[in-house]
Amino acid sequence: MNNKTDIQQRRVRGHHGELSVRVQGNPGDPAIVMTHSILSSGAMWDEQATLLAAHGWHVVRIDTTGHGDSPAPTAEAVSMDGLAADTIAVLDALGIARAHYVGLSLGGMSGFGLGIHHAERLLSLVLCDARADAPPAVAAPWDERIALALQQGTCAPLAGPTIERWFGKAFVTANPKISERLQVIAAATSVEGFVGCARAIQGLDYLAEVARIATPTTLIVGSNDGVLPEAMRSLQKRITGSALETIPHAGHLPNIDQPAAFNAALLRHFEQVHPQPITH
Repeated sequence: MNNKTDIQQRRVRGHHGELSVRVQGNPGDPAIVMTHSILSSGAMWDEQATLLAAHGWHVVRIDTTGHGDSPAPTAEAVSMDGLAADTIAVLDALGIARAHYVGLSLGGMSGFGLGIHHAERLLSLVLCDARADAPPAVAAPWDERIALALQQGTCAPLAGPTIERWFGKAFVTANPKISERLQVIAAATSVEGFVGCARAIQGLDYLAEVARIATPTTLIVGSNDGVLPEAMRSLQKRITGSALETIPHAGHLPNIDQPAAFNAALLRHFEQVHPQPITH
């Protein structure tokens, strides 16, 4: 597959059940695996996947269990370690020995687990808008969201509030097409997938171990993303040699609300950890 705009969909057996994977770029190129936030899908990386494929990377986007085109999880419980194992299962299925990893929010959280427990499979880490622990103030709000999804039998009631929380009212009002598309993706998330991943977030407990991460790491965070800029500054101090990029005027998904600045930060990371000529 040599056309960098072609996207191939694969089905892979993961730790929690079947996973849908989008593959873009030449399989002979170095691999970048991308995972997304809760109530989203690999589609949130559309712009970045096209950019990276054009720069000579083999881009693999995973729809997290119960999200996007991945069916509801069949494992009894979803865990952060299990989500990291899902990523490893995709690498195994595609015959990729080692890959760069880009994860945002939920994907960033499980990325800490990858760095701690699966360093031998990684070339580098880009962890965006994520923390490595879930203290009570972080864990508690998920109980109400879980209860609402279970009561209604759908994630639709969560879609609007989630997108507004990610971007703020001003962005939602000014960018109705983007907001609508993301709301549709959020609403279509399976209740089982959402609940499982929300419970995994509540059980997030990697903070004491992040100092073990030796993989080249860049942390990226939107400047307007609540307490996360401070949390990620603290994480950067714990991970030896890591870099922190703060995206001005960005919320929880800086790759969407400030794509130019985010893309520049992403390319800086790859130029530093894996320099290669632009071949296309």
